[in-house]
Amino acid sequence: MIYLRNIAFYAAFYGGSALYVIAAVLVSYLNRPRPLRAICDSWGRWHRRCLALLDIRVVETGQRPEGLAFYAIKHEAFAEAIEMPVIFDYPAGLAKAELFSIPGWGHAARIYGIIEVRRDAGASALRSMMRETKAALAQGRPIVIFPEGTRVPHGVRAPLQSGFAALYKMLKLPVVPVAVDSGPLYQRTWKRPGTITVHFGEPIAPGLPREEIEARVLDAINCLNSD
Repeated sequence: MIYLRNIAFYAAFYGGSALYVIAAVLVSYLNRPRPLRAICDSWGRWHRRCLALLDIRVVETGQRPEGLAFYAIKHEAFAEAIEMPVIFDYPAGLAKAELFSIPGWGHAARIYGIIEVRRDAGASALRSMMRETKAALAQGRPIVIFPEGTRVPHGVRAPLQSGFAALYKMLKLPVVPVAVDSGPLYQRTWKRPGTITVHFGEPIAPGLPREEIEARVLDAINCLNSD
Protein backbone atom coordinates (compact mmCIF):
# COMPACT_ATOMS: atom_id res chain seq x y z
CA MET A 1 0.00 0.00 0.00
CA ILE A 2 2.87 2.41 0.76
CA TYR A 3 4.24 1.93 -2.75
CA LEU A 4 0.85 2.57 -4.38
CA ARG A 5 0.35 5.68 -2.24
CA ASN A 6 3.76 6.99 -3.27
CA ILE A 7 3.15 6.36 -6.95
CA ALA A 8 -0.16 8.22 -6.71
CA PHE A 9 1.52 11.09 -4.85
CA TYR A 10 4.38 11.46 -7.34
CA ALA A 11 2.01 11.35 -10.32
CA ALA A 12 -0.42 13.87 -8.84
CA PHE A 13 2.02 16.30 -7.27
CA TYR A 14 4.67 16.44 -9.99
CA GLY A 15 2.08 16.32 -12.76
CA GLY A 16 0.35 19.32 -11.22
CA SER A 17 3.68 20.99 -10.43
CA ALA A 18 4.62 21.07 -14.11
CA LEU A 19 1.58 23.26 -14.77
CA TYR A 20 2.25 25.49 -11.75
CA VAL A 21 5.89 26.01 -12.70
CA ILE A 22 5.05 26.87 -16.31
CA ALA A 23 2.37 29.32 -15.15
CA ALA A 24 4.72 30.90 -12.57
CA VAL A 25 7.52 31.43 -15.08
CA LEU A 26 5.19 32.90 -17.70
CA VAL A 27 3.57 35.28 -15.22
CA SER A 28 6.95 36.32 -13.82
CA TYR A 29 8.10 37.49 -17.26
CA LEU A 30 5.02 39.70 -17.38
CA ASN A 31 6.30 41.23 -14.12
CA ARG A 32 3.04 40.48 -12.30
CA PRO A 33 3.82 39.82 -8.59
CA ARG A 34 0.19 39.48 -7.47
CA PRO A 35 -0.79 36.65 -9.84
CA LEU A 36 2.59 35.04 -9.16
CA ARG A 37 1.85 35.04 -5.45
CA ALA A 38 -1.51 33.40 -6.11
CA ILE A 39 0.15 30.68 -8.18
CA CYS A 40 2.76 29.98 -5.48
CA ASP A 41 0.10 29.89 -2.78
CA SER A 42 -1.94 27.44 -4.86
CA TRP A 43 1.13 25.28 -5.52
CA GLY A 44 1.81 25.00 -1.79
CA ARG A 45 -1.80 24.12 -1.09
CA TRP A 46 -1.70 21.54 -3.90
CA HIS A 47 1.26 19.88 -2.19
CA ARG A 48 -0.64 19.86 1.13
CA ARG A 49 -3.63 18.20 -0.54
CA CYS A 50 -1.39 15.63 -2.23
CA LEU A 51 0.06 14.65 1.16
CA ALA A 52 -3.31 13.03 1.87
CA LEU A 53 -2.43 10.44 -0.79
CA LEU A 54 0.50 9.45 1.42
CA ASP A 55 -1.65 9.49 4.56
CA ILE A 56 0.54 12.30 5.88
CA ARG A 57 -1.03 15.18 7.78
CA VAL A 58 0.59 18.40 8.94
CA VAL A 59 -0.19 19.93 12.32
CA GLU A 60 0.95 23.27 13.73
CA THR A 61 1.69 23.75 17.41
CA GLY A 62 2.80 26.75 19.43
CA GLN A 63 1.67 30.28 18.71
CA ARG A 64 2.74 32.85 16.15
CA PRO A 65 3.45 36.36 17.41
CA GLU A 66 1.51 39.41 16.32
CA GLY A 67 3.35 41.83 14.06
CA LEU A 68 6.58 41.55 12.12
CA ALA A 69 9.07 38.83 12.99
CA PHE A 70 12.13 37.03 11.71
CA TYR A 71 11.41 33.29 11.39
CA ALA A 72 14.20 30.72 11.62
CA ILE A 73 12.88 27.34 10.46
CA LYS A 74 14.47 23.91 10.61
CA HIS A 75 15.03 22.38 7.16
CA GLU A 76 14.75 18.60 6.98
CA ALA A 77 12.93 18.02 3.69
CA PHE A 78 11.55 19.57 0.52
CA ALA A 79 8.14 19.67 2.20
CA GLU A 80 8.72 22.82 4.26
CA ALA A 81 10.26 24.62 1.29
CA ILE A 82 7.34 24.04 -1.08
CA GLU A 83 4.83 24.75 1.68
CA MET A 84 6.43 28.00 2.85
CA PRO A 85 3.54 30.05 1.35
CA VAL A 86 1.12 27.81 3.30
CA ILE A 87 2.96 28.00 6.61
CA PHE A 88 3.55 31.76 6.33
CA ASP A 89 1.57 34.62 4.80
CA TYR A 90 3.43 35.84 1.69
CA PRO A 91 6.90 35.10 3.10
CA ALA A 92 10.08 36.77 1.95
CA GLY A 93 12.37 33.78 2.16
CA LEU A 94 16.13 33.83 1.84
CA ALA A 95 17.68 31.42 -0.66
CA LYS A 96 21.22 30.61 -1.69
CA ALA A 97 22.51 32.26 -4.86
CA GLU A 98 22.87 29.01 -6.83
CA LEU A 99 19.09 28.62 -6.98
CA PHE A 100 18.75 31.92 -8.85
CA SER A 101 20.80 30.52 -11.72
CA ILE A 102 18.09 27.96 -12.54
CA PRO A 103 16.53 29.07 -15.85
CA GLY A 104 13.05 30.49 -15.35
CA TRP A 105 12.94 29.69 -11.63
CA GLY A 106 15.51 32.32 -10.75
CA HIS A 107 13.58 35.09 -12.48
CA ALA A 108 10.29 33.98 -10.91
CA ALA A 109 11.92 33.89 -7.47
CA ARG A 110 13.10 37.49 -7.85
CA ILE A 111 9.67 38.71 -8.95
CA TYR A 112 8.06 36.88 -6.01
CA GLY A 113 10.48 38.58 -3.67
CA ILE A 114 12.79 35.75 -2.61
CA ILE A 115 15.98 37.30 -1.24
CA GLU A 116 19.29 36.12 -2.69
CA VAL A 117 22.03 35.12 -0.24
CA ARG A 118 25.53 35.35 -1.71
CA ARG A 119 27.61 33.95 1.10
CA ASP A 120 31.06 34.91 -0.17
CA ALA A 121 30.30 38.09 -2.14
CA GLY A 122 31.36 40.61 0.50
CA ALA A 123 29.88 43.79 1.94
CA SER A 124 28.10 44.98 -1.22
CA ALA A 125 26.09 41.74 -1.40
CA LEU A 126 25.19 42.07 2.28
CA ARG A 127 23.97 45.65 1.75
CA SER A 128 21.88 44.53 -1.22
CA MET A 129 20.37 41.71 0.85
CA MET A 130 19.51 44.14 3.62
CA ARG A 131 17.82 46.54 1.17
CA GLU A 132 15.64 43.73 -0.15
CA THR A 133 14.87 42.53 3.36
CA LYS A 134 13.81 45.98 4.55
CA ALA A 135 11.68 46.45 1.43
CA ALA A 136 9.87 43.19 2.25
CA LEU A 137 9.33 44.29 5.85
CA ALA A 138 7.88 47.58 4.60
CA GLN A 139 5.26 45.49 2.78
CA GLY A 140 4.44 43.67 6.04
CA ARG A 141 5.97 40.38 4.88
CA PRO A 142 7.54 37.91 7.32
CA ILE A 143 11.25 37.22 6.80
CA VAL A 144 12.00 33.48 6.74
CA ILE A 145 15.38 31.78 6.76
CA PHE A 146 16.70 28.24 6.97
CA PRO A 147 19.48 29.16 9.41
CA GLU A 148 21.46 25.96 8.83
CA GLY A 149 21.71 26.89 5.15
CA THR A 150 20.74 23.50 3.75
CA ARG A 151 18.74 20.35 4.51
CA VAL A 152 19.87 18.60 7.66
CA PRO A 153 18.88 15.00 8.55
CA HIS A 154 16.46 14.56 11.42
CA GLY A 155 18.29 14.26 14.70
CA VAL A 156 21.39 16.12 13.51
CA ARG A 157 22.28 19.48 15.08
CA ALA A 158 24.11 21.43 12.38
CA PRO A 159 25.79 24.76 13.17
CA LEU A 160 23.96 27.87 12.03
CA GLN A 161 25.33 29.86 9.11
CA SER A 162 26.96 33.15 10.07
CA GLY A 163 24.47 35.11 7.95
CA PHE A 164 21.71 34.33 10.44
CA ALA A 165 23.39 36.22 13.29
CA ALA A 166 24.24 39.12 10.97
CA LEU A 167 20.60 39.47 9.90
CA TYR A 168 19.39 39.13 13.47
CA LYS A 169 21.68 41.98 14.53
CA MET A 170 20.69 44.29 11.69
CA LEU A 171 16.94 43.61 11.58
CA LYS A 172 16.39 44.21 15.30
CA LEU A 173 13.31 41.99 15.21
CA PRO A 174 12.23 39.15 17.48
CA VAL A 175 13.26 35.76 16.16
CA VAL A 176 10.66 33.00 16.08
CA PRO A 177 12.31 29.56 15.92
CA VAL A 178 10.26 26.98 14.02
CA ALA A 179 10.93 23.26 14.50
CA VAL A 180 9.82 20.60 12.03
CA ASP A 181 10.11 16.81 11.97
CA SER A 182 9.42 16.13 8.30
CA GLY A 183 12.61 14.15 7.66
CA PRO A 184 11.65 10.67 8.91
CA LEU A 185 8.42 10.59 6.90
CA TYR A 186 9.17 12.71 3.84
CA GLN A 187 12.89 12.85 3.04
CA ARG A 188 13.01 9.41 1.48
CA THR A 189 12.07 7.84 -1.85
CA TRP A 190 9.18 5.84 -0.39
CA LYS A 191 7.51 8.28 1.95
CA ARG A 192 5.80 6.96 5.08
CA PRO A 193 2.39 7.78 6.56
CA GLY A 194 2.19 9.77 9.77
CA THR A 195 2.09 13.30 11.16
CA ILE A 196 4.52 16.13 10.44
CA THR A 197 4.65 18.75 13.18
CA VAL A 198 5.47 22.40 12.58
CA HIS A 199 6.15 23.94 15.98
CA PHE A 200 6.37 27.70 16.54
CA GLY A 201 8.63 28.40 19.49
CA GLU A 202 8.59 31.36 21.84
CA PRO A 203 9.83 34.60 20.23
CA ILE A 204 13.37 35.55 21.20
CA ALA A 205 13.97 39.25 21.76
CA PRO A 206 16.42 41.21 19.59
CA GLY A 207 19.75 42.46 20.88
CA LEU A 208 21.29 39.28 22.29
CA PRO A 209 24.98 38.41 21.80
CA ARG A 210 25.71 36.15 18.84
CA GLU A 211 26.64 33.12 20.94
CA GLU A 212 23.44 33.33 22.95
CA ILE A 213 21.04 33.84 20.05
CA GLU A 214 22.63 31.04 18.03
CA ALA A 215 22.50 28.64 20.99
CA ARG A 216 18.87 29.44 21.77
CA VAL A 217 17.72 29.16 18.15
CA LEU A 218 19.66 25.91 17.66
CA ASP A 219 18.01 24.38 20.72
CA ALA A 220 14.55 25.56 19.69
CA ILE A 221 14.58 24.41 16.07
CA ASN A 222 15.79 20.98 17.19
CA CYS A 223 13.19 20.53 19.94
CA LEU A 224 11.39 17.82 17.95
CA ASN A 225 14.51 15.71 17.43
CA SER A 226 13.78 13.40 20.32
CA ASP A 227 10.32 12.49 19.09
